Amino acid sequence: MGSRRRVRRLVVDGTVYGWCFWHRHDRARGCPGCASTVSLWRLGSRARLRLVFRPAAGRIIADGYHDEGAAMRLPDRAYLNLHEPGSVRALLDEALARGLFPAAGPVEAEVDGWPLFDAVRARDTGS
Repeated sequence: MGSRRRVRRLVVDGTVYGWCFWHRHDRARGCPGCASTVSLWRLGSRARLRLVFRPAAGRIIADGYHDEGAAMRLPDRAYLNLHEPGSVRALLDEALARGLFPAAGPVEAEVDGWPLFDAVRARDTGS
């Protein structure tokens, strides 16, 4: 079970990226509970980056109570809406700065999105 995926576009320094968000309940693949994922790719390339957000201690994602795209850190209630292009752009910028985006080819990199979340929120608040 998951949310419907809507493909969107971001342009960063002349490079066009496609992206989509989905929320999934997936016990069959060994991921108990749920996860929210932002998937990003460069148009014309098969390289893909998946930022995965799973609930953890002090970390919550949407699961019927919050907005569908919600990712929140407790107890400071730092929040990103993973449906928002501005949030995705900030996460993409951080992933690019860290060299997490696959260079080329049919490569799919899956990374924990929470460290990127922390960096983006720290930058937003000046902490």
